[in-house]
Amino acid sequence: MVAITLKKVEESAPALVDLYKSAGASLARHGLEGQRVAVYLVVDYSGSMRPYYQDGSVQALADRVLGLSAHLDDDGRVPVVFFSTDVDAVTDIALADHHGRVDRIVAGLGHMGKTSYHLAMDAVIDHYLDSGSTAPALVVFQTDGGPINKLAAERYLCKAAELPLFWQFIGFGDPESRQFDFLRKLDELAVPARRVVDNAGFFHAGSQPGRMSEAELYDRLVAEFPQWLAAARARGILRAD
Repeated sequence: MVAITLKKVEESAPALVDLYKSAGASLARHGLEGQRVAVYLVVDYSGSMRPYYQDGSVQALADRVLGLSAHLDDDGRVPVVFFSTDVDAVTDIALADHHGRVDRIVAGLGHMGKTSYHLAMDAVIDHYLDSGSTAPALVVFQTDGGPINKLAAERYLCKAAELPLFWQFIGFGDPESRQFDFLRKLDELAVPARRVVDNAGFFHAGSQPGRMSEAELYDRLVAEFPQWLAAARARGILRAD
């Protein structure tokens, strides 16, 4: 059973109905119907991200993640972490108040800094642990380049492999850019030598991420999640169903 019904989405967020339907189709293709998942969104607020805020790409991603979350979590909200040199905001985006929400959040933020993955990861981990949730979590982590502290980011990812969190990284920008070499490395860190399970995935959304179809985005967001669920259950990181 879905966490939030189509009727509820139609009433609270009619603009997201098509996204909700597309997300449901993707979850069905990947055998995730009825699965309960805490969904997080992490958004890069570094200076080079400015064009993606201005052209609506970040808001579009937030809307798409909300459409997915409505199938997986019943509170109608997605916790969102904005990060740059530090954590700029920990807030949420709700079905009933999603329109223009990213612009409203960003209007209250300060200088767009550099890129510190590990601080954003720490904020997600703290939020998840404080929530008391026992459900697995899917963390959609958007960025347009590598972190200023690669060692810290790698250590956080490896340590977080002991927690029921899967990190799905999305790159905004030129897929051929060397800026994404580090994310390719994170995606391929050895198991079990470096981490107990493969707890991360990575894909590019391109320089115009809004042009990626809903079906392709959702398929890529959840493609590796079933394998991680199985591995996490086998290792006792998640309770077996």
